[in-house]
Amino acid sequence: MAEQKCLYKYLDVKGALLMLYRSNLQFTNATRLNDPFDCHPALINFSDVPKEKCDGFPPEIIKMVESNQYERYRDSAWICSLSKNNDSLLMWSYYNNHKGVCIGLDMEKVKLQLSRIMNGVYIGARQFEVKYKDIIEKPDYFRDYQYFFEYQISTKAKAWEHEQEVRLVLMDPVPATVLHHPCFAVMQLPYKPKDDDKPIDYKELRAYTEIGGECFESLYLGVSIDEDDRKKVIDLAKKRNPEIKIYQMNTDPNAFKLQAEEYKGIS
Repeated sequence: MAEQKCLYKYLDVKGALLMLYRSNLQFTNATRLNDPFDCHPALINFSDVPKEKCDGFPPEIIKMVESNQYERYRDSAWICSLSKNNDSLLMWSYYNNHKGVCIGLDMEKVKLQLSRIMNGVYIGARQFEVKYKDIIEKPDYFRDYQYFFEYQISTKAKAWEHEQEVRLVLMDPVPATVLHHPCFAVMQLPYKPKDDDKPIDYKELRAYTEIGGECFESLYLGVSIDEDDRKKVIDLAKKRNPEIKIYQMNTDPNAFKLQAEEYKGIS
């Protein structure tokens, strides 16, 4: 299946202004997502260890050793969640109560920005389309031949299917200020710590990767967006990409759905 050219990010106005102003994408550690099943190594069956794999060790040890790497994968993965749709009633409601925006990203241009070769090694974000399932169907790690990391990182419950999610995944992002290289993410907290002396769990950090203004392909304005917020977002979006396409979301008078109309207002 061909990858979709444009993917979408639902945001409140504050988040949209920050994303456009900094011209970046935010990645969150996989252990900090809002679904407790997300990226969990328990999605894979490590329990049925073949005798030939034991090599003198008890099956429990082999299970622990093999499953541990997938626990580490989850700890090391930072995820940027995007959607294939820009008109989901539920997504507009969850993320900004129809008072925010949805930003369309040209994924061909995003990938060019994120993909780099450094010292002969490819560095960049990998893309996975989420697969939704009614029940937990654990593949047998020792007998099924498939890419288990992809299964772990992109399998979710059917209840989330309305999100139509596509994920960008960074593994072990490192501060750009250390490596002086634009493809590495800038790591920072999304909030100010209450206690400056308390150690910070690195999983609480967000990773921000810079992208060019040309990556912002379109801007969709929520049905109930405030007029001042509309102007602020449009002005900043046009500074980032003068060619950005702008749409106003409206309610369809004949169906329970949203429709996008080209925005013709003056900002």
